[in-house]
Parts: sequence; C-alpha cells; structure tokens
Amino acid sequence: MDRTSPDSVDLPWEAITMRSKEGLTPSHLKKAKLMFFYTRYPSSNVLKTFFPDVKFNRCITSQLIKWFSNFREFYYIQMEKFARQAIVDGISDVKDITVSRDSELFRALNMHYNKANDFHVPDRFLEVAEITLHEFYNAISATKDSDPSWKKAIYKVICKLDSDVPEEFKTSSYL
Repeated sequence: MDRTSPDSVDLPWEAITMRSKEGLTPSHLKKAKLMFFYTRYPSSNVLKTFFPDVKFNRCITSQLIKWFSNFREFYYIQMEKFARQAIVDGISDVKDITVSRDSELFRALNMHYNKANDFHVPDRFLEVAEITLHEFYNAISATKDSDPSWKKAIYKVICKLDSDVPEEFKTSSYL
C-alpha cells in the first residue's frame, strides 16, 4: 500500500501526519479564548509558553496574534455598545454602571469566549470589564468619540490591566 499522498509525493505518511500537529486546532482556539479572560495583549513569548504542543513559526504566531486581535475587537465593540446604551438609558453617573456575573454584558462576553460555560471566569475579568466600560462611558460622555483616534487612550489603560495566566494553562493537555 502506498503511504504517500498526492500533495507530498516524496514525504512518507508519518511526516504528513506529524506536520498537522504543527498547526492550530479548535482546542487551541478554545484555550486562547479562555486565556483572554486573563490577558488581552499577550506577547509572542507568552503565547509560546502557553502553547507548548505547537511548533511555532511566523504563520502560527501571526495566527495566534490575530485571534487575540479579533477577541479584543469583539470585546471593545461590546463595551462601546453597552456604554452608548447606558447613556441612552439616562445613566448620568459612571458609578451606576457595573459588570456582574448576571449582567447582560457579562453574558455576551462569556458566551463568546466560554461558549460551553465550563470555565469559571476569574473575578478580575469582571473588574477589568467594568473599568473598560467606565472608560468608554466617560469618553463618549465627554464627546471624545468625535476624534477618530479616541479609543487609543482606552486601549492604553486596558493593556496595563492584564493578569498572569494560571500555570495549568501551560500544559499541552489543558482542555
């Protein structure tokens, strides 16, 4: 029996199956989403530490960084949406805006990053989400959103609020 595929005529079947382990899987995506509860801006070194079963190259690193960029985009879209809704609802004091486990904002974020709801989201994430929501609310209330780069100031605040990802995420068998 021929153990080569037409795509790689000179490579034995074992080399082909080994190559597939170098890529990212749905389990890697789930792990990355759960890591987002701790870190919104992971460095490439952090990513390499927490994905020990992945053979990193430029493409893999770019893909992981892109995933986190997409996670942030969803997160910030939700924050802006909920901040604008708070203003429309007539909330005049930022202290009246909270993020709790039973809030609509938390449910939206949890459903996106923890769809199976099988992971206990850390309390610190709720704190960071509330800080982010306050930052958006304050900026929009002060009409800073008329400046095309108004969100950059918020990003600078939030990037400093990352937490350490728990050690158990480092194992390749996590998840």
